[in-house]
Formats: sequence, C-alpha cells, structure tokens
Amino acid sequence: MSTSSPMVARVTRAIDAVVLACGKAVAWLILPMVLSLVWEVTARYGFNAPTEWAYDMTFMLYGTFFMLGSAWTLQRGGHIRTDSFYANWTRRTQARVDLACYIVFFFPALVILAWLGSEYFWKSFQQNERIVTSPWLPIVWPFKFVIPAASVLLLLQGVSECLKCWRRAFGPDDDGAAGAAAAGEGEATT
Repeated sequence: MSTSSPMVARVTRAIDAVVLACGKAVAWLILPMVLSLVWEVTARYGFNAPTEWAYDMTFMLYGTFFMLGSAWTLQRGGHIRTDSFYANWTRRTQARVDLACYIVFFFPALVILAWLGSEYFWKSFQQNERIVTSPWLPIVWPFKFVIPAASVLLLLQGVSECLKCWRRAFGPDDDGAAGAAAAGEGEATT
C-alpha cells in the first residue's frame, strides 16, 4: 500500500466528513435534552406536577448523544490517553503504537459490540419492546438501534484513523514542515 496515495487521502477525508456531519447533527440533541430537563424541573418544583416522560426522554437522549458522538470524539482526539510515555515518543512511534492498538484492541471490541448490539436491537424491534419501569412506557428499540449505529460510525472512523496512522508510521519522515502539515490532516474543522 502506498503511504501517500491520493485514494487513501480521499477515503480518509470522506469518512471524516461523514463522521463530522453525524457529530454535528448529534450535537443538536443537547437542546431537546436540556429543554426536557428544564421542563421537568419547572413542572415538578414550580407547579408540583412532575411529568411521566421527562426522565426517560433525558436518559435516552443523553445515551444517544454519548454513543453517536463517540466517533466524532475519536476523530478529534478527545478520548483519554493514559500512557505516560506516549507524549515523549516520536510521531512515527506514536502512529505505530496507535496502529497496533487499533488492530489488537479497537477493531475486535467494536466488531463484537456491533454484532451483539445488532442482535440486541433486532430482538427489541421484533417485540416492539417498551420500558416497563416507566409509567410512560416508551418504545425502546430506537434507543437500542444507537448501539450498532454508533459501532458502525466508530468502525468507520477507526479505519480512517488507521489509514492516517499508517501514513505517519511508514510514510516519509515527518520532521519539520512536513510533520506540521501532517499533524493537521486528522483534525476536522467545525
């Protein structure tokens, strides 16, 4: 595989654009979540009339927000790194370690999550499952669909990140200006 292939660059840009668009769309879920919380607090404490739906709505929206936003967070480098040695390594070594971690840990875990999440969703969909602990009894399968959807988005973004890691790990030496240009490739603008 050529490390500087225009095709690879187009693929990473296309995946990044899809994930960025999804991330921006999902970010708007914060508004109905906050509005339902404000409505509930106002109704409960201001008018002594709590709602049946606000608690369920907020936890489903927050879960959706969290899960579907995870691919965008990966793209932006927002997930936590706990390796104290990582910051002292060269970009090439960082890319090789990242690539190995994606292959050994990230992809297998996400394939399993996508598979099990799809089964979890499908069973819920077939039964038209509802949350029985709520007096509102909302259907739950749309919420469960978020698990395989988030897995697919994360897998796509993982492919993009691996292609970028490959380019940094095995491409031309990235010291100096070339390194500064490559550093900005993985970051999307908002």
